[in-house]
Amino acid sequence: MKKALQDALDARGYDTLTPVQEAVLNPGYVGADLLVSAQTGSGKTLGFGLAIAPTILDGEVFDDAGAPLALVIAPTRELAMQVKRELAWLYAQAGVVMASTVGGMDIRDERRALERGAHIVVATPGRLRDHIMRGSIDLSQCRAVVLDEADEMLDLGFREDLEFILGESPEDRQTLMFSATVPPQIAKLAQSYQRDAIRVVTKSETSQHADIAYRAMMVNERDTDNAVINTLRYYEAPNAIVFANTRAMVNRLTTRLSNRGFQVVALSGELSQTERTHALQAMRDGRAQVCVATDVAARGIDLPNLDLVVHAELPSNHETLLHRSGRTGRAGRKGVSALIVTPKVRKKAERILGMAKLKSEWGSAPSADEVLARDEDRMFADPAWDTPVAGSEETVVSRLVAEKTPEQIAVAYLRMFREQHTAPEDLSDPNEKRAPREEFGPSVWFAVSGGRAAEAEPRRILPMICGAGDLSKEDVGAIRIQQDHSLVQIKEASVARFLNSIGPEMELEKGVTLTRLDQAPSFERSARPTAPRGPKPDRKPREDGPKPERKPARDTALDDTSAPRPKEEPAARIEAPAKPAPASSAPIDWNDEPTPRVRKPKPADRKGGKPAGKGAGGPAKDRKPYKGKSDGPSRDRKPYGERSDGDRAPRRSDSGFAAKPYKPKDKPKGPPPPEGKPNSKKNIARAAARAGASDPSQSMRKPRAGAGKPGGKPAGKFGAKPGGKPAGKFGGKPGGKK
Repeated sequence: MKKALQDALDARGYDTLTPVQEAVLNPGYVGADLLVSAQTGSGKTLGFGLAIAPTILDGEVFDDAGAPLALVIAPTRELAMQVKRELAWLYAQAGVVMASTVGGMDIRDERRALERGAHIVVATPGRLRDHIMRGSIDLSQCRAVVLDEADEMLDLGFREDLEFILGESPEDRQTLMFSATVPPQIAKLAQSYQRDAIRVVTKSETSQHADIAYRAMMVNERDTDNAVINTLRYYEAPNAIVFANTRAMVNRLTTRLSNRGFQVVALSGELSQTERTHALQAMRDGRAQVCVATDVAARGIDLPNLDLVVHAELPSNHETLLHRSGRTGRAGRKGVSALIVTPKVRKKAERILGMAKLKSEWGSAPSADEVLARDEDRMFADPAWDTPVAGSEETVVSRLVAEKTPEQIAVAYLRMFREQHTAPEDLSDPNEKRAPREEFGPSVWFAVSGGRAAEAEPRRILPMICGAGDLSKEDVGAIRIQQDHSLVQIKEASVARFLNSIGPEMELEKGVTLTRLDQAPSFERSARPTAPRGPKPDRKPREDGPKPERKPARDTALDDTSAPRPKEEPAARIEAPAKPAPASSAPIDWNDEPTPRVRKPKPADRKGGKPAGKGAGGPAKDRKPYKGKSDGPSRDRKPYGERSDGDRAPRRSDSGFAAKPYKPKDKPKGPPPPEGKPNSKKNIARAAARAGASDPSQSMRKPRAGAGKPGGKPAGKFGAKPGGKPAGKFGGKPGGKK
């Protein structure tokens, strides 16, 4: 090992190396390509920093910075910046010049830093590819390339970028791939871009997360946030991470914890790179103790004194669970990974833990009493009890002892100690089901001015009633929003206190008045009485007597008889009897629910619309049945080709008025052909040829000039060339090509 690197390790207090660090420092691996699999938090960053030292460092110090000698590629910006910090102190005494190219940073500053020169460049795949395509970085002098968290980069879709970067770097480079797992994609990538790679598997991989204690905490569905608060209070870790699955959950937990007095920061994909950097720096500086994050922070984040990981929401798979939990228990430190589990997701939690081959201690979340008992243990374990009294403190101590009793001093100290910490939450039984709401009991109704027209809502009326009337939400029953006012139910035992708080003005807020009702309003919907309807015009009134039996509509629909069925009388509309309105001394009708519209039922044999024609208003049985084609001709008609315009009787339109006289169209007429389709062009042409052209009513119209002879297969339009290919323009030679 280089002396500069050994001095840096000694200055940091590294007495022993981790298994992965010792494995990559094997003398037989110097300059060779390595495929290393090691668990998260095993010291991989320092391991590949020591492994590439013989390749990029010729002497004890670097020469002047120019084109980069080594590339380190990481999947996320946070991990890239962390790797840069680690390698900076490791190679500090060797005079290293570091540079970084990561997404979210100013690309112009990165270009200027690369132009000044750097020995080691730490980058994310996408931004590094941009610099290569822009010509901002020269890889001709690159001796070593390190892919950190290679499996994560492939999962994030960086395969093409990695292949492009490795293809642009020199072929005689040293390539090191570090990954928590080695799936087939990693093995294929290593086979394509590494030369006789040596597979390195550390012993720590056989006992995953041995320094992490897993706790599965069963909580009620409504106590998830409270369980997170109690867990943070119970362990009081210097640094803790709370993981959520969505940005909305991160924002909600951040707000909740901040309101409870926790020094908390958020870390999610919607934040800019600057905001994410500031959040992590606040955790490292001690200005924040809790970080609420999504899975974007699950890889590569290394925070000092991170002893607790809380999964407020279960991860989607066991690999994400391992990466989340791997933020703690790093480099020999002990850590706790707590899973908040509700009864609905218990089987999912068991499945994820089983797939990860982890053993977890099942139990309930810390209760309020357990948190307070843990606080007492920490209070008595405080080293301040064994610290002697300083000279500047003797005067105050003597005065306290002289003027206060020991009990007063102890109580004051205990209260000040507890005020420094947020109070724990009471948790319900995880298997407890929500009890049904008890009956409200005797109550009095009040009317509040303002209803739907004023955009009144129960969530606004309830705090107004409770605040102005000195009530709790248990004293308020139903709240019904009407059109111009709102109705509020208040427990009868609390009415006196409520009225005393309101005062004689009966005003909740400025412009919001209150009226007491003498009795409870009725919310039943009732039909308003309507006048009896008379018979429709042109229709015989229905005779008194039993109603005709109505058959289902499907009988009519399934009947295939061609003869029409007499139309039945529609059933009479059933009118609901009107209920008498309750007597009330209130000046207005507080029950102003709109009356539902009663639709008139349609007859079963009328599909819709009014019947057309004469006698539409009368019963259907008075009409003459329609005679269709199957019933024979309704009147004596002449054959189709022997009628003239004067023989056709005038028609009536649907409105009953006479239509316009019939005007023949320019279509051939004649007797229907004996065979084939009656209206086919071929039959029409034959009929016209037999009838002759003397009678204009029985022949086709005169062909256009230049059109072909009428014969053969007719063209698309009458008058065009019937045979052969049609001419391009009208007036061409008849007959096509010859």
